[in-house]
Amino acid sequence: MSDGSISQNEIDALLSGMGGSGSASADGAFTPARQEALQKFFDGNVPALSANLDSMTGKTVSVSNPVIELSGREAFLQKVPDMAVAVTIDFEGALTGDHLFVLAPEFAEKLVGLVNNEESVTIDDMALSVISETIAQYVGKEISAFDGQDIKGVTNMPAEAHHVPKAMVRLSQDFALLTYSVTIDDTAFNLWEIIAKKTAEQIADKLNKTEGAAPVVPVQPIPAQSAPEQGGAMGAMNMPMNGMNGMTQMGQQPMGMGMQMQGGAPVQGGMVMPGMNPNVQSVQFSPLLNGVTEAEQGNIGLIMDVFMEMTVELGRTRKMIKEILSMGEGHIIELDKLAGEPVDILVNHKPIAKGEVVVIDENFGVRVTEILSPAERITDT
Repeated sequence: MSDGSISQNEIDALLSGMGGSGSASADGAFTPARQEALQKFFDGNVPALSANLDSMTGKTVSVSNPVIELSGREAFLQKVPDMAVAVTIDFEGALTGDHLFVLAPEFAEKLVGLVNNEESVTIDDMALSVISETIAQYVGKEISAFDGQDIKGVTNMPAEAHHVPKAMVRLSQDFALLTYSVTIDDTAFNLWEIIAKKTAEQIADKLNKTEGAAPVVPVQPIPAQSAPEQGGAMGAMNMPMNGMNGMTQMGQQPMGMGMQMQGGAPVQGGMVMPGMNPNVQSVQFSPLLNGVTEAEQGNIGLIMDVFMEMTVELGRTRKMIKEILSMGEGHIIELDKLAGEPVDILVNHKPIAKGEVVVIDENFGVRVTEILSPAERITDT
C-alpha cells in the first residue's frame, strides 16, 4: 500500500505528460540568421557576466561563450540534477516572455559561500536572496546591452529564486537554452539561461534589423550665397554714395542711410548686410584662480567659527521603484565605485576633496589624499 508520497520520476512523468512531448520545434533549430545574431549578442555579454561574478565572489571567474540551442522541456530536464535553483526574472516592456536562470545546488552553494565568506552553506531564504541579487545585477547589464543595440524600453520583473525539484521549474514547451561553463577555483559549473522561444526570436529579429539599418547620411549644409558682383548690387549703391559725397562737401550730413563699417563689412541700422562676412570675435573670460586673494582671506576670518556639515560619500547607484520596494534583509546593492577607489569628501553636499577610508580605534575615518581645485569643484558639482 502506498504511503501517499510521490517519487521524482512520477513527478517528471506527470509534468511531461501535461506539457506534451517537450521536444524542440519541428525545424529543431533557429534559422542561421537568428542563431548568428543571438550568438554574437550573448557572446558580447560574457565579459559583463564574468565581471559581475568576480565582484560578487572576490575570485577570478572564467566564463565561456554560451552554447545556444533551441530546446524542449524534457531534453533540458535530463541535464539538470534532481534538485535545482531556479531564478525567474521575466522581461517586460519592449520584450516580454519567460526568462530564467537555473543552477545546480552545488554551484549555488559555491557562490553563496564566496559572497558571504562561509565554509558551510545551506540553501535557505538568505542564500536564495544572494543568488537573486547576483542574477539581477547581470540582467541589468544585459538590458543595458539591449539598449546599446537600439532595443529600447526593455525592463525586467524582480528576480525570484526557488530551490525546488527540477520538475517544478517553470518551463515553456520550447525555448532558447544558453549553457555557460563557469569555472571557479578550477571547478567548472553549468549556468543555464532560458528565454522563451518567441522572445528569443524577437531579440534576434531586432538585432538583425539594427545591423541591417541603412547608415545615417549627415545633412549637408546649404552653401552661403556668394556676395554680389561689383557691377551688380554694389554698383547700384555707388550712385547714391556719389550723391552723398557732394552733400558732405557742402557741409550737410547724409540723411536716411545711417551706414557704418564694422570689421570691414557694411552694417545698416545695426544689422549686417546680407552676403557679407562680419568679423565675429569670441568673448574672453578670465581664468579660474587657484586659491583665494588676500582680500578674500581677510573676509574668511569672520566666519571661522561657523559649523558646516562634512560627509563622505562611498558611492551612488540608481534603482527603479519596484527594485527598492522588493529589497529586504540580505540584499546587496552595487555602487558606482570600484573597491579601493578614493571616496568623495563633501562639505554642505559640495565635493572638496578625495580620500581613503581608514579605521581609527573603533570608528571609521578618512585620510585626505587630494584637494580638488576650484575648477574641479565646479565640474563635480
